[in-house]
Amino acid sequence: MSEEQIMTALGEVVDPEIGINIVDLGLVYGIEDKGNGEVVIEMTLTIPECPLVDQIVANVKQAAESVEGVEQAEVKLVFEPKWTPALISDEAREQIRSRQMSAT
Repeated sequence: MSEEQIMTALGEVVDPEIGINIVDLGLVYGIEDKGNGEVVIEMTLTIPECPLVDQIVANVKQAAESVEGVEQAEVKLVFEPKWTPALISDEAREQIRSRQMSAT
């Protein structure tokens, strides 16, 4: 298992309110390999009071544990540094822009 493999798996987890994956949104701050198949994923949310936090955390845990070699994933929510739209990838920005243009 590598951090890259885990990030790829996390790229499949979509923020249900925004419709963009959590990696491209810049919500994943880090992945720590604790050894013995255990990893800790440090991430944030777009807003601390996100009503879908349980669903997002469960999806992150499931995605990480789908990676070969990961036996247990812990999701650690942090709110410092605070998430800002500046963390969104260029690809995700383009997706958001195209949705806004098609909605008008």
